[in-house]
Amino acid sequence: MSSESKRTPVDPGAAKSPTTRSDHKDIDAFLKQARTIGAPVEGRGRLIFALDATMSRQPMWDTACRLQAEMFDAAGKTGGLDVQLVYYRGFNECRASRWVGETTALRNLMTGIQVRGGHTQIGKVLSHARRETKKQKVGALVFVGDAIEEPIDTLAAKAGELGLLGLRAFMFQEGRDAMVEQGFREIARLTGGAYARFDTNAAGQLAELLKAAAIYAAGGIKALETKGGSSSRLLLEQMRSR
Repeated sequence: MSSESKRTPVDPGAAKSPTTRSDHKDIDAFLKQARTIGAPVEGRGRLIFALDATMSRQPMWDTACRLQAEMFDAAGKTGGLDVQLVYYRGFNECRASRWVGETTALRNLMTGIQVRGGHTQIGKVLSHARRETKKQKVGALVFVGDAIEEPIDTLAAKAGELGLLGLRAFMFQEGRDAMVEQGFREIARLTGGAYARFDTNAAGQLAELLKAAAIYAAGGIKALETKGGSSSRLLLEQMRSR
């Protein structure tokens, strides 16, 4: 979203669910950090880094906070990257940071977020990505999650809109739920992106996938071909088959 705090919620038109005093403190802290971090640098790649922050994601949340630094480093070797963090949790909370061009700022935002029980809100993430790339080109959408609780047909329609805009989605699934895999693969297919699965104990695998997506966002297909490793080849094979 934009830097205006009133536009920080990804879906401002949605009805608000009850929140506790602790929830409000978390949200206020996130918004305060999101407003004060540095502005992105023109001419760099742009990537939306979206995360499921519902309770089932707790075991991998700290790992994701650490791995995003490696994602920045990989992109920096290609030409640099500005990242926007999007997360959802609870039953109606889906928020986006400003665009950041420095890994410490993003890490600080992520470490200030606590997971909450709730339902998936992938549709809001896709709609937000569409609005952002209409304002200024976004190189890639990276989504990391383990569940889908929304109609796949609805998500597919939104994914198709991203595909028409040239915004590829890289859908990374934690776990082995077959229905989740089906949905993630369809979103990736319709956007011309790629799907991959990782296990809770395979932090290194997720790290390589994030690096590959970041390299693509910063430098495109050519950079992915020349600078990526085995994970890059996995993503390239799928992207070329679209």
